[in-house]
Amino acid sequence: MTRIDRLFANLSTRKALVTFVTAGDPTTAHTVSAMHALVDGGADLLELGIPFSDPEAEGPTIQASSERALANGMTLAKTLDMVAEFRKNNADTPVVLMGYLNSVLAMEDFGARAEKAGADGLIMVNLPPEEAIALRGELATHQIDLIFLLAPTTTTQRAQYILNNASGFAYYVSLKGITGADSLKVDEVAARMNALKGMSDIPICVGFGIKDAATAAAVGAHADGVVVGSVLVSLMALHVDDVAQSSAALRSVVADLRAGLDRA
Repeated sequence: MTRIDRLFANLSTRKALVTFVTAGDPTTAHTVSAMHALVDGGADLLELGIPFSDPEAEGPTIQASSERALANGMTLAKTLDMVAEFRKNNADTPVVLMGYLNSVLAMEDFGARAEKAGADGLIMVNLPPEEAIALRGELATHQIDLIFLLAPTTTTQRAQYILNNASGFAYYVSLKGITGADSLKVDEVAARMNALKGMSDIPICVGFGIKDAATAAAVGAHADGVVVGSVLVSLMALHVDDVAQSSAALRSVVADLRAGLDRA
């Protein structure tokens, strides 16, 4: 059983709080401290963004975080080094890498290196599930889940295919837009979650547009977990010169999100 499987098996009635930050943003010194702060605040699972020059699904906030990280010299190899550093003091919290296929294809031994670093999952925004068979098989040999995305525009037939082939959890993109957008409609998410949950028992987490405790609670009432990213990335950008202050701010915001989600 993977760390992700154990997490969702042990949650019971608690909803998962998934948090996203970009590796190497706003400086390389911030990342591992931020990861520990997020867990201390109440995050159950960490998504760590692999900086990429041409993101397709990201809004301005996360685009800017990738630009800063790349300017700081971040690479996929250095991102894995940060996961390994985090693992020295945290052996339990799942870490999922999120990014674009280009980076992973450029690293011939990615699966083995990711396993050695302590990564648990991978989200590839620009990888269609139908084209993922080879990568999914490779990652499975290294106990790494390939996590697929679902969208409001995903047809019922394709959603069933995705859920049948999913592992770890499925990530439902809550709106037709980019990260950080403000067009979240909870009633539409609720209807979609009800339909998707009738197709599979795999946990489903909802991301995009969740900014505070109120939206976390509203969405969490219908999902197995929520994903929060842009608001955390924005917060870190305010504390570029002070790692400790950045971490303290993250703990506070995540604790508020955790409290809201626990009301779901």
